[in-house]
Amino acid sequence: MAGKLQDKLVDALYGLGWAGVKKLPEPAAVALGRRIADYAWKRRGKSVLRLESNLARVVPDASPERLRALSQAGMRSYMRYWMESFRLPTMETVRFGQDVQMKDEHILREALASGRGVVVALPHLANWDLAGAWAVGHLGVPFTTVAERLKPETLFDRFVAYRESLGMEVLPHTGGAAFGTLARRLRSGGLVCLVADRDLSASGVEVDFFGSTARMPAGPALLAQQTGAVLLPATLYYGDTPKMYGRIHPEVEVPQTGTRTEKTTAMTQAVADAFASGISEHPEDWHMLQRLWLDDLEERAQ
Repeated sequence: MAGKLQDKLVDALYGLGWAGVKKLPEPAAVALGRRIADYAWKRRGKSVLRLESNLARVVPDASPERLRALSQAGMRSYMRYWMESFRLPTMETVRFGQDVQMKDEHILREALASGRGVVVALPHLANWDLAGAWAVGHLGVPFTTVAERLKPETLFDRFVAYRESLGMEVLPHTGGAAFGTLARRLRSGGLVCLVADRDLSASGVEVDFFGSTARMPAGPALLAQQTGAVLLPATLYYGDTPKMYGRIHPEVEVPQTGTRTEKTTAMTQAVADAFASGISEHPEDWHMLQRLWLDDLEERAQ
C-alpha cells in the first residue's frame, strides 16, 4: 500500500511540473530551476554525493572545493534540463534551430542522405530531449528512441506521451521487440537516437572510461553491424547563453576483422571515448546521478 501511495505521489508531482512550469514565463522557470537545484545541493543527499563521486573520476585532480562547485553547477544543469523539458511542448518549432547550435551538423546530414540509416548515441549530457526536438523541428527528421520503464507506470506513460508530442517514436526498454523495431527503422533509412552511457541490462560491454571499467550498452554497435547503419556519437553542453551546444562526432566504423563480440567491444569503446571527450570538456553538464563504474556497483552489492 505504501509503495502504491508513493508511486501516486511521484506521478502527481511530475504532473504538476508539466502542467505548471510550462505556463511560467521563461525567466521565472529558469529562476525556479536554480532555486530547486541549490536547495537539493545543500541537502547533500545520495544523488548529490553520487554525482560528486562520479565527477571525481572525471576531474581526478580537482580539490574538494572544486568538486563541490562542480556538483552545484551539475545540479543546476540537471534542473535546467527539467525546466526546459517541461516547457518544450509549448515552444515554437522554429526555436529549436535557434536554441541549439550543433558543430559538424553536416556529418549527420550526410549520413541521413546516404540512406543507410543512422544511429546517434548520446550520453546524459545537457538536454538530450531538446536535441531530439532539434532533429525533428530543425532537420525535419522523425526518429525512434528507447525509454527506460519508470515507476509508477503512469509516469512512464507521461514520458512517452511527452516525447511523442515532440515527434519521437518511443519504445519501452524492456521486452525483446525494441531491438527488432529499431533495426527495421534503420533498414528503411531512418534515424535512431539512444542515450548510451549507462547499461540497463546484463548484456552491456565493458569499456575503459576515465581510467576505470564501466559497462555501456551494446545496442548501438550491434545495430550498426546488423543493419549497415552509420553510428555517430554526439555530445552536448550548455554555454553562458540560453542556447545549447553540441557536436556530432565522426562515424564509428565497423572493424574489418574480428568476431562480432570483438567488433562490438571495439565500437563501444570508441563511443565511450567520444563521450569522455565531451564530458571532460563540460563535466558540470553530465547528469550521472547513479552508480556507473563496476567497482562502485560491486561495492554496493557487498
